[in-house]
Amino acid sequence: MMNFLKTILITFSLLLVLPLYGYEIWVSPNGNDSGDGTKQNPYKSIYLAQRKARELRRLNSTEISDGISIILKEGEYILDEPLLFRPEDSGTVTSPTTFKTDGKSSAVISGGIEIKNWKILDSKVNGIPNSAESKIWVADIPKVGGNRLLFRQMWVDNKKTQRASTLDSEPLQRILSVDKENEIMWIPKQDFEFSSNDNFEFIILQWWAIANLRVRDFIHSGDSTGVKFHQPESRIEFQHPWPAPFIDGEKNLNGNSAFYFANSIKFLNNPGEWYADMDNGKIYYWPRKGEKLNRSKIVVPYLENLVTISGTADYPVKYINFENISFQHTSWLRPSLKGHVPLQAGMYILEAYNLDIKGTPEKADLCNLAWTGRQSAAIEVSYAQNLKIENCDFRHLAATGIDFIKGTSNNLIEGNILTDIGGTAIQLGFFGDLGFENHFPYNPIDKRELCRYEKIWNNLIVDATNEDWGCVGIGVGYAHNIDISHNEINGVNYSAISLGWGWTKDVNAMKNNRVYANKIYNFARMLYDVGGVYTLSAQPNTVIEKNSIFNLLKAPYAHIPDHHQYIYFDEGSSYIRAIDNWTEKDKFFSNTPGPGNEWENNGPVVSDEIKNSAGLEKKYHYLKKKYDKIIK
Repeated sequence: MMNFLKTILITFSLLLVLPLYGYEIWVSPNGNDSGDGTKQNPYKSIYLAQRKARELRRLNSTEISDGISIILKEGEYILDEPLLFRPEDSGTVTSPTTFKTDGKSSAVISGGIEIKNWKILDSKVNGIPNSAESKIWVADIPKVGGNRLLFRQMWVDNKKTQRASTLDSEPLQRILSVDKENEIMWIPKQDFEFSSNDNFEFIILQWWAIANLRVRDFIHSGDSTGVKFHQPESRIEFQHPWPAPFIDGEKNLNGNSAFYFANSIKFLNNPGEWYADMDNGKIYYWPRKGEKLNRSKIVVPYLENLVTISGTADYPVKYINFENISFQHTSWLRPSLKGHVPLQAGMYILEAYNLDIKGTPEKADLCNLAWTGRQSAAIEVSYAQNLKIENCDFRHLAATGIDFIKGTSNNLIEGNILTDIGGTAIQLGFFGDLGFENHFPYNPIDKRELCRYEKIWNNLIVDATNEDWGCVGIGVGYAHNIDISHNEINGVNYSAISLGWGWTKDVNAMKNNRVYANKIYNFARMLYDVGGVYTLSAQPNTVIEKNSIFNLLKAPYAHIPDHHQYIYFDEGSSYIRAIDNWTEKDKFFSNTPGPGNEWENNGPVVSDEIKNSAGLEKKYHYLKKKYDKIIK
């Protein structure tokens, strides 16, 4: 008996001194990079911890046979540049590399910069509305690399503020007419003037997307104002056919496209709004009730990416995990630098135009061409396998949250919270690029280019698309064997789940995708031509099954107010089955679909069991409580 007790005590003592997570490398905001990366002497830099792990891999150290854990102590890690993972950082199936906290604390990886030393504005500044006098605070715009930081977002005590704009005007004004030849947008005469040092942006609601256009000049003519724009967005806006500003010439719909202006001190007329004067290096803010700027934490974004994972087809990055980490504060600057005219789902147009003579050898009735780019993301992944992103949260992001761009397989995104996302929360697959026209079927010879066999499970998405209203909750382009199951999506301005790309009935790379038991509600907040689940193009053996979809909203400025639906098979959608989906009404739509689609038992007649089983599985219900703590 004594020997048995001695064995138990020895075993217990060994457990106290042995690492809990394989080989451990510790990091702390209060650490020191001259330390050794132990719990007692942690590194300060995540980069250095990552390099140490890489060297252990290179040397094939026996110490890492059970894996490497890079453990972040509680606090905020402000990055100077994105964390870059290459094939040399890969783990193995028995020895993965995991970035995590110690399980008890919160670690934030941030691409933001804090603005300090706010003061009440005590001098006259031209342009500030009378209503804002004595209410505005001012601070210096921070410099990075010797230059003033350009940014489009600001958060005060973790709550997003708004750039000064006319969005609060009710109702929004509407475009009068479009002069394509001279690239002029005619609108009702404005009660403010434009000067050469103004940096106005003109935002148009264009069917299922918005356009951000930088204003170059005003032309006044009677009771109208003509607006001219900078290049390249002016050319793109007036040449691209879809989606263009809508003109209700016969006045039998809901009026012309609505618009608003942003980014001028002239519009700084409400609490929670700010304006950055780049010429003079000052930022002005009207605090909301209860905000004390000398006590608040005020953050603006610097980096567009926080993590970049980049392998090759022959040498993909493998077996890297992220657990229980908060990714915060990313920027997205294209609208400020080149404007932003999207085609759909946030994919911005590089060039697009109508064809004088329709058709190509591949598509005889094609009437236009378009080439697009994609927004940046907090985590961007190319050519990677067996990654896991679990129990993390993503918030305060200007564009996309997680983006698997190409060449990925057998990865897992599960149990994460994504909230306050400017663009799409989770995105995956090919959506075209500089050299690929968007209407052609994509089916690469080298199948390793494709995203495939991916799992997007049990994620809570709340308030996405709050910068680019035309983005989506979860977006999948050309990809196959993608499983989107048991996610909850609450609050998007366009479609909640968008599956497919290309507007083609032809055979392509998409097949075997699954949208199963998701809970979708409060969608179509601002735009229309949407679906709770929306599809494009041929996708053999794809199933949309047992989802719960409700609270379909009526976008306030939709040209066709009722053109929104719970499930929407758009152009070319083929060989897709919609089965046993609960929706509060029978409202479905197909627009020039292809063959082989099946609709079976969808609508309010579907059983309560299916309705109530959709959304987060029971073991992930804790995400709701975690979310409540995040937003407090």
